[in-house]
Amino acid sequence: MEEPAEVRVGRGQRLIEAVREDLELFGVAELEERIEVLQSEIARVNAQIDRKRAGRAAADALFGAGPG
Repeated sequence: MEEPAEVRVGRGQRLIEAVREDLELFGVAELEERIEVLQSEIARVNAQIDRKRAGRAAADALFGAGPG
């Protein structure tokens, strides 16, 4: 008997599911924890944006800015 294949979750799908959750079901402590997790994720995303911008700036400096 074959084992079921893992279901692939689309990029960003879990985030979409998380923001659709009914917040009425959570207690205050759970909501505060959720805020901490989301703030941490925002910081992580901002850091990635900064790294990508720095990489792009370095490439532009080396090769010259492209059209546009």
